[in-house]
Formats: sequence, C-alpha cells, structure tokens
Amino acid sequence: MRSITRRDFLATGAAAIGGISAIARRAAADPIGLPIGLQLYTVREQAAKDFEGTLKKVAAIGYQEVELYSFFDRKPSEVRRSLEDAGLKCVSAHYGVPALQEGLAARIDDAKELGLEFMICPFPGVADPARLKAGGGPAFTESLTLDDWKWNADLFNKVGEQAKKAGLRFGYHNHHIEFREFGGGTAFDELLRRTDPDLVTIELDCGWVKVAGLDPAEFLAKHASRVGLLHVKDVKAGPAPSTRFGPAVPFAEVGRGSIDWQKVFEAAKRAGVKRYYVEQDTTERPPLEAIKISRDYLHDLKIE
Repeated sequence: MRSITRRDFLATGAAAIGGISAIARRAAADPIGLPIGLQLYTVREQAAKDFEGTLKKVAAIGYQEVELYSFFDRKPSEVRRSLEDAGLKCVSAHYGVPALQEGLAARIDDAKELGLEFMICPFPGVADPARLKAGGGPAFTESLTLDDWKWNADLFNKVGEQAKKAGLRFGYHNHHIEFREFGGGTAFDELLRRTDPDLVTIELDCGWVKVAGLDPAEFLAKHASRVGLLHVKDVKAGPAPSTRFGPAVPFAEVGRGSIDWQKVFEAAKRAGVKRYYVEQDTTERPPLEAIKISRDYLHDLKIE
C-alpha cells in the first residue's frame, strides 16, 4: 500500500475543508442561513420501494437534510450509512406515542446511534390503547377531550426529561386538530401551558396552522420561544378553516399556495428556529417534481 506523504495529507485535508466550505456557503445562501430539509413522508412511496435511490435523488435536487418518519425496517446504523452515501444529514425523526410509551430507552439509543438531535412526536395518543383499536382516523380525533390533551402534555414532559438526559431535544408536531376550542381555549393552548419549555419544543407545521384558519407567521411570532423547528408546507387558498379531518386538503408546492413565506421566515429568524423541513402530504404532480419546485423557491427566497 502506498505510504501517505505529508503533502498528500495536507492536500486531502484542504480538499475536505473546501468541500465543507462549499456546503456551508450553500446553506448560508438559503433562508435564515439553514440548510433546506425534506420530511421524507413527502416521498414515502418512492422511499418504500427504493430507499437508497430515493435519498440520492433527493440530494441531487439540492436538499441537504432530511427528517425521518420511519426507519423503513432498517437498523439505525443502516439508515445512517444510506444517508451518508447520499450525502445527506439527518438530525430529526418522528416517533409515535406507542413507541414513546414502550421501550423509550431503546428509542433514545436508536436516535443517538443515528446521530439525531431531535425526537418529535407527530400525533397525540390516549391513555387507553383500546380507543385506538375501536376506530382511528377522524373518529379518534373527534373523541379527544381536554383531559386527553392534558395526558399527552404530561407524557411529553416525561419523554422530554429522558431525552434531555441523553443530550437530545424532544418536541411535538401539530396538525389542525390542536386548534379545537375547549371552553374558551384550544388544545394547543393547553399543550403550551402544561408542557415545560425546557423539555418540550414545538415543530410548527405551517400548513396545518393555515388549515385551522390562523396565520403561521403571526402564530410563530407569538410563540417564538416555544418553536424550535418548522414544517414548511403550503396550502391553496379557498377551503373554509377547519380543525377536523374531513375533505382532502389542497396542499401545494411551497410558494404556490396561500402562505406568505417571507413573513414566516422573518419570524423564524427572530425566533431562532433550528431546522425546517419541506413537507407536502399529497401532490398533484410526481413528488420528486413537487419537492424540486419547493426547494428552488426556498433557495431563491431572500430574508433580511
């Protein structure tokens, strides 16, 4: 094997530093100086069929980070290797309430092996699992009471405490159902009031905030200290505000919907948001085409 001279070593090191600098420059050119990320749920069908190939296509489009909603029946080490091979970074992943209740220590170990910084819960649960078996979907969310939301908040505090001990940050991702009113306040109000800011952050899904009839930029500005991550999701104008699952939501590519992203990212910059991820639950065109439109729009978005 050829020996490595000092000149070879220095040349290799300089090339590596140059590559890192190029990545840093590219991220600096994106909104608020953070890399543009993608929640892989957007390309779930493609990823389920060809995980490694889909990751490489996502990277080729220009995304630098992804957020996981599933490990795709792979070990954390295997997922991490696939991400590295594609040139992607992952610091956040979603974990459902059952996974947080059963074997939390193992989930935390998996998160650390993968190199995560954030563990995010994407949907509420209930104390009695039998309620889920009796009927999920709209029927389940319609059955949620204020006491159920209090139960979720208490669970999140417990999970957040364990995550913090492991050097991780726990958070909750909203939909529109959190904006249902219960006696003058919303479920989201109760979650914010009852959870410890040091233990639970919010991954604010801007699209679902809009579906509920609120302005995501104003909501973010109001709760700046609680929001650590964003889901950058756009929605077409037209449908009446709703806090209930029902008719299909007309999601759109970022910049082609009804949300003022200039205002959102200005508020995100002031709030010190740590990460943001493009997500489009449903697309009218092939998902890979849709995420390119969103990525290109964000890359060109200038924030003072």
